[in-house]
Amino acid sequence: MGGWAIAVHGGAGVDPNLPPQRQEEAKQLLTRCLNLGISALRSNLPAIDVVELVVRELETDPLFNSGRGSALTEKGTVEMEASIMDGKGRRCGAVSGLTTVKNPISLARLVMDKSPHSYLAFSGAEDFARQQGVELVDNEYFITEENKGMLKLAKEANTILFDYRIPLVGYETCGAGVESPLHMNGLPISVYAPETVGCVVVDSQGICAAATSTGGLMNKMTGRIGDSPLIGAGTYACDVCGVSCTGEGEAIIRGTLAREVAAVMEYKGLGLQDAVDFVIKERLDDGKAGLIAVSKTGEVAYGFNCNGMFRGCATEDGFMEVGIWE
Repeated sequence: MGGWAIAVHGGAGVDPNLPPQRQEEAKQLLTRCLNLGISALRSNLPAIDVVELVVRELETDPLFNSGRGSALTEKGTVEMEASIMDGKGRRCGAVSGLTTVKNPISLARLVMDKSPHSYLAFSGAEDFARQQGVELVDNEYFITEENKGMLKLAKEANTILFDYRIPLVGYETCGAGVESPLHMNGLPISVYAPETVGCVVVDSQGICAAATSTGGLMNKMTGRIGDSPLIGAGTYACDVCGVSCTGEGEAIIRGTLAREVAAVMEYKGLGLQDAVDFVIKERLDDGKAGLIAVSKTGEVAYGFNCNGMFRGCATEDGFMEVGIWE
């Protein structure tokens, strides 16, 4: 065993004109979450508990797109989704279409631990949340004034706003003003990816776990489901590695990105970073995305094919890194 390791992300696809203050706020949040996870690992918490703990913290802070601060649907409401997976036995839980659950990742954990199923969505997931006694809040709790402004901007542009964190003042210099849009399933979108959150951990026993949570795309159709709750696409953990993805959900789904990292490690014999690099290069086609990963031997890795990815990682031997750009 190589000791514990942890990585967190706050989304891939960062506007190059993102104000320095917002960059610093993001780094501070990532550092705080890393330190929370490190403390838990030093206290010998299992990997599955650590990923839930860290993602709950990310969901509670409105800076990134999960929990409070989630992106808004075309109707101005929030529909959240999340998944969690324990590499020990490949147990998993996932939820979609949540509108009142304060911490979606914890409901995903309860689906894994307290239900006979792996995935619950919309009214069924909300009913299960009430049965389990999890904390519920009004949908307004998740909605920020900034996101209301971003939805207005998206509607005026008649598009899915793929970087809804563009500042309201001076947005014309940021992603929404770029003239050569990417395409998602053949349709034009703005340039940068939403800031999904995730965490991957390998504990001192060599057990991996992964968790991912998001509000999805700004101005998305109601009922849209992305990669984050889909096991094997946005989240995957097994006895080899743990992976959490972020970026263009439709491309991540088509490439079964998270599972592919484990597959090329198992079947091609690649090391963790080589596996991540291979998958980012060979499995995204024209999509833009990123991912974080840990291996059972205590390695940590990340990769992305867009401008940047909010991420942080640390290992038991003292290594720690928080960054945004290449």
